[in-house]
Amino acid sequence: MFDPKKFTTPSAKPLPVVLLLDVSYSMSGDKIDNLNKAVADMLDTFAQEEKMETEILVSIIKFGPVELHLPFTKASQIQWADLEVTGATPIGGALEMAKAMIECKETTPSRAYRPTIVLVSDGQPTDSWEKHLDSFVNEGRSSKCDRMAMAIGSDADETVLKRFIDGTPHDLFYAENAGQLHEFFQRVTMSVTMRTQSKNPNVVPVPSEIRLDGESLKSPTVGTSTTSSDDEGYW
Repeated sequence: MFDPKKFTTPSAKPLPVVLLLDVSYSMSGDKIDNLNKAVADMLDTFAQEEKMETEILVSIIKFGPVELHLPFTKASQIQWADLEVTGATPIGGALEMAKAMIECKETTPSRAYRPTIVLVSDGQPTDSWEKHLDSFVNEGRSSKCDRMAMAIGSDADETVLKRFIDGTPHDLFYAENAGQLHEFFQRVTMSVTMRTQSKNPNVVPVPSEIRLDGESLKSPTVGTSTTSSDDEGYW
């Protein structure tokens, strides 16, 4: 007897990417303009790189106040709306929201690949951030995420940002101008893209494997990966 379930095409596994973006008033002017351009370029590349086996899901949390600017959405379906500056720098609240998304198996399903979380800030936290950062980095599913961070300008709190990436293969990136900001998002883009092309997208490429500006790519052979007892191969 014909069983249609045996001939169902398996759906693509999602690779989630969450951007935590500072939109406080200190980001006014060129900073926010360059940030918007860099994110838009990244989303365009993600949309072009979607494979049958892997779909890139992007979510954006902005903090100025904390707000979900974009829920998890396929990169190819995103219609980008520029961010505008407002408010202070509540990094703790942004981390709390991001952790809630990662821990929720309805929002971030168990079948998803290991998420990439990107934190960008140009200032000092204006809320209670310590417990939220410690929880994100050390507890639960969020502790297994790949984490990248960028400090924009000399006023960014390096202590917070470096603690956020502790235990990852990444260094803290610095941006004093538009070119450096775009390079950072290029590196985020290439890191995620390399994972979609890898036999094991849960493996995070080390910085030396990332090539920019049209240089040849190689799939990550060295990196960090974890598995969970909940699901075979699960990050």
